[in-house]
Amino acid sequence: MTTTTPSGISHRFIDTNGLRMHIAEQGTGPLVVMCHGFPESWYSWRHQFPALATAGYRAVAPDIRGYGQTDAPQAIDSYTTHHYVGDLVGLLDALGAEKAVVAGHDTGCAAAWHAALLRPDRFRAVVALSVPYAPRGAARPTTVMPQTDESIWYQLYFQTPGVAERELEKNVRESIRRIVYSFSGDAPPGPVTIADPATVGMLPRTGGLLTRRIDPPVLPQWFSEDDLDFYASEFSRTGFRGGLNYYRNADRNWELLAPYADARVQVPALYLTGDRDLVLYFRGGREERLAVLRRFVLKLRAVIILPGCGHWTQQERPQEVNAAMVRFLRELDS
Repeated sequence: MTTTTPSGISHRFIDTNGLRMHIAEQGTGPLVVMCHGFPESWYSWRHQFPALATAGYRAVAPDIRGYGQTDAPQAIDSYTTHHYVGDLVGLLDALGAEKAVVAGHDTGCAAAWHAALLRPDRFRAVVALSVPYAPRGAARPTTVMPQTDESIWYQLYFQTPGVAERELEKNVRESIRRIVYSFSGDAPPGPVTIADPATVGMLPRTGGLLTRRIDPPVLPQWFSEDDLDFYASEFSRTGFRGGLNYYRNADRNWELLAPYADARVQVPALYLTGDRDLVLYFRGGREERLAVLRRFVLKLRAVIILPGCGHWTQQERPQEVNAAMVRFLRELDS
């Protein structure tokens, strides 16, 4: 059954890769599949649906496995990058589409970049927000994630099942509010800043993800109380385990991607990020990350860095993101 909201976005379920997946869609024309990150849902692309539909594209955003109304397998090893890509291939099949452009934000970039890498026959181009492509490293990821006597890399904190869940689910609404604000371009400089590479991505051993995150008295203009209500309702129902399970497959993904070590992404690509997005400064810093992106993405059409924008790219700067995506898509199809 398909339902359509007043905004014109319709919702239904499809079967893919053994899952019942919830999708939101709008428009007709060439297919664009948009993959959300953590802790988000299809809703993080709410501003892109009307822009893409008006431009003549069929915009589809699923709830990734483990999120929202999509099935959430119990096994941790059911959340690898290969599962994500398999879900997207099955989504195209369910929609009757031979090919699509795939877009991703945050962990959704893992799905988008690897869909383009592994199945260029199905994914003809890729748009990535926040997370630049990086090839498989030489060592098992958890063995090289930084840690000190006082602090630990955030993905190491996520590894033990239940720990991050207990922290985030204690007060879901407050957790979402703190995360969204603290990683946005609206947050003031704090103890973890892009200016200090030693602090980027690190959490205190005596705390967690929310430690030192700001609970704003007023939400940013681009993130309303209604938006907060939606996310809080979703994660109050589902919990955070499904999203966190992706991080718990860091080493397993490394093993599975061994045949693709040093492989290049060979479809046209667009990369957008904010100059206040901490992700851009991970692992060697901004310039090194962008150099790797350019070296391993052979048809990179543009790198767009939005001044003052934080981590939530398409929500913080919808007009700029929409314009860049539509321009990229039209150049592909010209």
